[in-house]
Amino acid sequence: MKNSRLVSIIFFLYATISSIGSINCRDNNNLVTNQAALFVFGDSLFDAGNNNYIDTVSSFRSNIWPYGQTTFKHPTGRISDGRLIPDFIAEKAWLPLIPPNLQPSNGNNQFIYGVTFASAGAGALVGTLPGMVINLGTQLNSFKNVEKSLRSELGDAVTKRVFSRAVYLFHIGGNNYFYSFSANSSTFQSNSKEKFVDFIIGNTTSVIEELYKMGGRKFGFLNMGPYDCAPNSLIRDRTKIGSCFKPAAELIDMHNKKFPDVLRRLQSELSGFRYALHDYHTSLSERIKNPSKYGFKEGKKACCGSGPLRINTCGNRMGPSQSYELCENVTDYLFFDSSHLTEKAHRQIAELIWSGQPNVTGPYNLKALFELQLT
Repeated sequence: MKNSRLVSIIFFLYATISSIGSINCRDNNNLVTNQAALFVFGDSLFDAGNNNYIDTVSSFRSNIWPYGQTTFKHPTGRISDGRLIPDFIAEKAWLPLIPPNLQPSNGNNQFIYGVTFASAGAGALVGTLPGMVINLGTQLNSFKNVEKSLRSELGDAVTKRVFSRAVYLFHIGGNNYFYSFSANSSTFQSNSKEKFVDFIIGNTTSVIEELYKMGGRKFGFLNMGPYDCAPNSLIRDRTKIGSCFKPAAELIDMHNKKFPDVLRRLQSELSGFRYALHDYHTSLSERIKNPSKYGFKEGKKACCGSGPLRINTCGNRMGPSQSYELCENVTDYLFFDSSHLTEKAHRQIAELIWSGQPNVTGPYNLKALFELQLT
């Protein structure tokens, strides 16, 4: 107990000192950071708690125990036992924790460091889980509201500087692909698989281009992970329990082949556009297949949930009548619940995104992007 309290105190002091150390006071009493901000867009992999503040169903929230048990000692809205990938990236970039955009206490003194717009369940298409999540287009609109707030206080020149130095981190699309199998998706049913993937990448690209027009130059991306092999996917085909879900794998593979070409095109067409693309599919696949190589004992079964693979019911997210089991040692597990990783796994992936070699994260890694000074 004493050790856990000490870790929490050190973590708090680190975030406080780093935030104080990276700001300058302007003569108009506005705070302007010398450090590049981090703006985050996406889904549950990056949602730090935005869904806590919207009217949605319990299955798209994690503001319940045991989520948050490891580092925070209470639920924060992150769908994990602890910190997420952007939390570790922020730490490495000497930024304070990046809060959810909808957190009521946010103001310009936070926006200059960045916020996350990510929403669990979100996708690049408006028709994916409509009314229950914050889709990518709405996340962009929220960023535009942040821009207005900063411009009104800091002025155009300083806001432009904040945006041009910032890093924009994305993970989006997985929910679009899985939603198409579990709901009546007219976009999916009325188009070829390739055209459907093009729609998702196209919507994502439009948001990237809009951010570029607003001053964004440095972007980080994760390709689509092997979600077809996550614990909840292993029971989708009732005739092949324990096997990866092949229909989703086909769409994921198609996405991962097309998306790098789009990023290369953007770099050739948009002056100053720089990006990091992490091969998340390979990173996570390796840990699912060979967990012991990376310090895990279990790569296919979740820490929290019910049934042989501990599916869906972690923290009674599916309703109070649904009981769940919780593993004894979360650090033994790759997955915390049936779709989301443990803090330990997030730390490992964040390290690869931050300083991975070009074959893992390229052509830049995030460390290089944060250090990059564009004129």
